[in-house]
Amino acid sequence: MLNGFMKRHHIYHTVLGLAVAALALTACSDEWNDHYEGQAIDVKNASLWEAIQKDGSLSNFASVVQACGYDKALGSSQVFTVFAPTNDCFSSAEAQALIQQYNAEKGKVNDNENTTIKEFLQNHIALYNHSISKTGSDSIVMMNGKYALLTPETIGGSRLLTTNQHYGNGVLFTLGQQVAFYPNVFEYMRKDNDLDSIRSFFYNEMFYRSVFDAEESVPGGIVDGKTVYLDSVFHQQNELFNYDFMQARLNSEDSTYWMVMPTNRAWRDLIDEYTSYFNYDNTVNKRDSIIYTNSRMAIVKGTAFSRTFNSDAAVRDSARSTNCVLDYNRRKNSWGADSLHYFQYYNPYQAGGIFSGTTNVNCSNGVIMKADEWHFDKTETFFQTRIIEAEARGAIKEVSMVDNPTKGTKEETISPRIHYVEANNSFYNKVSNNGFVEFEQAKTTVNHSVTFNITDVLSNIGYDIYLVTAPALAADSTATAIQRLPNVLRCTLSYNDQDAKKQENRIVSSVENNPDIVDYILLAEDFKFPVCSYGLNEDQPQVTLTVETRVTSTQQRNNTHSRTMRIDCIILKPHVQ
Repeated sequence: MLNGFMKRHHIYHTVLGLAVAALALTACSDEWNDHYEGQAIDVKNASLWEAIQKDGSLSNFASVVQACGYDKALGSSQVFTVFAPTNDCFSSAEAQALIQQYNAEKGKVNDNENTTIKEFLQNHIALYNHSISKTGSDSIVMMNGKYALLTPETIGGSRLLTTNQHYGNGVLFTLGQQVAFYPNVFEYMRKDNDLDSIRSFFYNEMFYRSVFDAEESVPGGIVDGKTVYLDSVFHQQNELFNYDFMQARLNSEDSTYWMVMPTNRAWRDLIDEYTSYFNYDNTVNKRDSIIYTNSRMAIVKGTAFSRTFNSDAAVRDSARSTNCVLDYNRRKNSWGADSLHYFQYYNPYQAGGIFSGTTNVNCSNGVIMKADEWHFDKTETFFQTRIIEAEARGAIKEVSMVDNPTKGTKEETISPRIHYVEANNSFYNKVSNNGFVEFEQAKTTVNHSVTFNITDVLSNIGYDIYLVTAPALAADSTATAIQRLPNVLRCTLSYNDQDAKKQENRIVSSVENNPDIVDYILLAEDFKFPVCSYGLNEDQPQVTLTVETRVTSTQQRNNTHSRTMRIDCIILKPHVQ
């Protein structure tokens, strides 16, 4: 495992070394070779491990090195720089405590995630030679990925006692105090008892686990048709850092993040509330796991902020999380309207703002803001407006059919026809997405219906549901009075109950639209679905809305109403009390 770790770092340092060497080749190639290849004056004929063993003042450090198996690496041909704390600042009791911690975690976590290895040994060892001169300083990368400033007097702020002791496989320094370990945002979660709840989510083995890397592992041959590896390399990966979730590598030492984290008290209150919003019906595969994940992601998604696009000046006006969408065209594609700005929060420092009342903790790659009071508005994160464009692919489930006795088949009573609003039309940018569907009558003697699919609804949380109709004038500015007649409509909402049995709810029995405007018809106010479909990949969506014409034959003959429907979209908007 240690060899795999060193190999990954070798790749990084090789690329870095080539880049810097190309710039400084003429002036200082000798110094560069001494720094990275281990060639130095007065090199002692011993390994680093032999030197550490022989130095009685390093016996406590040596005991930890040996207990963790690092004596083999420090006695090999691999090149290291070791910053060893002496017994005066690292007691035998401290060493034994670290060894006990190592043994308690051994076999349960990846070696490079073992607390003793990561926070102590790798925090005092760097790959390659690092020497110091009387002047100047150098930022070096320790084996655990932490950056430490090496000066003529200190390493990471810890006092150097002896320096530049060159051995056959590296350089030894001794210290008058241990190098402090500064956790990054991700690592800090498991160190603060106030954050146990969010820690248990981020460190859950469903998301955080060792993943085998075949490309970086060393193959040793084929046995029974399968590759056997001499050195197997595993990476610790956390799926919650990926694009579909946080979009933030919270464990990266090369990035700077702020993250607002709820304390255990705030977390419990949020889970109690949010779990009901992700109540899936009993037939959903892995129901409990999905409820667990989505209710918790609803809390943390949108709470991390990259300093790359949140400068000190800009963030006071608007804090843009890693989940926000800055590009207006992408907002439209993602959420249905460019005016929506989810995961972006205005006036974050003002009273009631997302940063107000938090307690800040500095980390190696940013700041954690601990929050006892949660000021994130769910309508700015997961409780979003759903816009179902009538013209979108998959929006229409079916239209009404009638029997054709002659052919022995069924025929559609209406034909969907998509219209797009031209830029010179007065309804341009008034019709949602500048597109709508006209349902032309294939049969004039009957009323018609169209059923729309609705996906990604939350449960037990109020929606105001609108049907939006478009005017004939949006497609043809010269439309005649006969073409601009109103409809009489009936709307029925269909959805599952807890046992996945279909429920039919006629939310509107009869409503007439205004045919000369983009008409927002309120179908239901503060409507709550009993079960959730958020995130499900549904071939047959459980939630549908059926829109029917209810125009009488007399109304049609008298040209007062029409059975031709023009539907722009369906909107499910979070209900605001």
